Amino acid sequence: MPKKFSPELRERAVRLVHERQAREGGPRSQSIRAISAQLSIGPETLRVWCNRHGPASRDVAPAESLEAENRRLRRELAESQRANEILKAASVFFAKGTRPPHDEMIAFIDKHRDQFGVEAICRTLTATESGFITSRGYRAAKNRAMSARKLKDSILTPEIVRIHRENYSVYGVRKMWHAMRHAGWTIGRDQVARLMKNAGLQGVRRGRKPVTTRPSSAPDHRPDLVERKFTAQCPHELWVADITYVRTVAGFCYTAFITDVFTRKIVGWAVAPSLHTEGLPLLALEHALHSTGAQRKSDGLVHHSDRGSQYVSLAYSDALIVAGVKASVGTVGDSYDNALAETVNGLYKAELIHSKRLWESVAAVEVATMGWVHWWNTARLHEALAYRTPAAVEAAYTRTTMIAPATV
Repeated sequence: MPKKFSPELRERAVRLVHERQAREGGPRSQSIRAISAQLSIGPETLRVWCNRHGPASRDVAPAESLEAENRRLRRELAESQRANEILKAASVFFAKGTRPPHDEMIAFIDKHRDQFGVEAICRTLTATESGFITSRGYRAAKNRAMSARKLKDSILTPEIVRIHRENYSVYGVRKMWHAMRHAGWTIGRDQVARLMKNAGLQGVRRGRKPVTTRPSSAPDHRPDLVERKFTAQCPHELWVADITYVRTVAGFCYTAFITDVFTRKIVGWAVAPSLHTEGLPLLALEHALHSTGAQRKSDGLVHHSDRGSQYVSLAYSDALIVAGVKASVGTVGDSYDNALAETVNGLYKAELIHSKRLWESVAAVEVATMGWVHWWNTARLHEALAYRTPAAVEAAYTRTTMIAPATV
């Protein structure tokens, strides 16, 4: 009959095996043979006992395993932190909840590859709900030859940026399309819109303009010869005038414009630190009369303005009479009666003045206004002129009248 060993004896034998192994080292089989001989237990029986009932506390991992585990945990923590940084950098990417365009994904990887690595970026962002390009797809895209569209875009984009910057960075898609066509480029309007969006370009928008007109207290019986019909058949038939203000470090300065309705050309302008008639609107009128002296008719010219105190003053009225110019004024407090001049003021503020939060001085405003007026007259495309410049419209009219046959 096989021997029956008590649980106490079995536990004692297993404990002695592990104690001897811990004390003397070497393979466990050597400790089993030594203990089994001393306790008169078969070596195979003791081996089975050690396998089945050996204390778990004796199976202690070596110190090297703990260090390896620490290294693994540190590595996993670093990978998690890097994944969080990648997701944070790409948060704008996935704001719309859709897969980003192919070119934007390539550009994102190009920008962050030195910081995170291509594999880490693609692995992290591919697991998102929107999806992302794989590292293999990225490398294939980088090695692929440039398409005809991308090649054309690479040529057109710098030109669009240059023309937009040369025009005070105010053109929107429609005017940029015409400007590119004027520059000799064959391009579609939708293509201009796409390239402007990719380049981060956009036009300016006019906001609300504060009221600067100070009504005169003196009675004024001059008629409204325009009646909101801002049209003319030839240059120097109708001028419109108005004043706007500019904020500077020292306070405010004021700008007066006189615009020809037919050509949309600013024929006279002035900048002054005050609203005094002699220093602002009268100076702009003198400039207009001087710059158009050889072209202007001796009679028939109408000067239209609001009923501001500067324009109804005796000095200004006398200057108009001496020059043979008819005076016309709108009603009090109605900007629509001088809408064209108000439009010029609004574009002046949107395209030039609002490019700075605060101007340094009156002199700085005057120099900048001089450059803007020159651009307005010679380079800016006007929608009302079929996307031509005032100088081109004036030259075309002069050329037509010179070659027209004389009537008998």
